[in-house]
Amino acid sequence: MTKETAETGESAGAPEAAEATGAEVVTDHDRGIHGYHHNKAEHLKRLRRIEGQIRGLQRLVEEDVYCIDILTQVSASTKGLQSFALKLLEEHLRHCVADAALKGGDEIDAKVEEATKAIARMLRT
Repeated sequence: MTKETAETGESAGAPEAAEATGAEVVTDHDRGIHGYHHNKAEHLKRLRRIEGQIRGLQRLVEEDVYCIDILTQVSASTKGLQSFALKLLEEHLRHCVADAALKGGDEIDAKVEEATKAIARMLRT
């Protein structure tokens, strides 16, 4: 790690910083920085857009709009949430699972199992 990357907390080519302190590796994950941290503003904007779609659904029901038109909007809202979840999962894999792989040991197995269960939950919906 260069002096510059150590000061900024960023590593070249990767969003997660890692410092070697003796035999121990300290990463952003250890500092409580989640994988979505670098795209937080984008995620919040996306969630607000989805929230607006849900409020729009409420309005459509209040206004007695035709069922199929409401279902079309439900589908759009669902796709928005699925897209958000997929992006969050990707960031989890790049950050949390990669962090566990860097450290080695049993933690990698636990993180892979955790991610696998999350994918299974996403597929059931």
